[in-house]
Amino acid sequence: MRPKKRRLDPERKARFLAEVRKSQALREKTYREQALKLFPHVCAWCGREFSGKDLHELTVHHKDSNHMNNPPDGSNWELLCVHCHEEEHLGERKGGYFDSDAPDDRPAQSLGYQPFEGLGNLLKPDDDTPPDSESS
Repeated sequence: MRPKKRRLDPERKARFLAEVRKSQALREKTYREQALKLFPHVCAWCGREFSGKDLHELTVHHKDSNHMNNPPDGSNWELLCVHCHEEEHLGERKGGYFDSDAPDDRPAQSLGYQPFEGLGNLLKPDDDTPPDSESS
């Protein structure tokens, strides 16, 4: 025997629709939704295009690994598919940053972000620093 379908009363339906609209408005303010509006729906590494049902497989990667750094212009974000995003984070744990002999076969950053640009200049000692006192 089939259960009877209950009709949703108009007041309850209005409350439900208001909640849906409110959650949609909040979701549109998230950095993922902002990034999806700013960038084409393409993985920055593998170039795969996403649309429709597959769009959930496209993730936002924070270039500086700081999830609180969400500038409205999207300069700290890149869209990566779940597979490339996982590879990015696995690479960090496997020693990609510490193993100098490891080949860097990742594609170049599409937006020109270079995290260590100018680091050599910051590490050079100043000319007016006194010599090491232990050597004398």
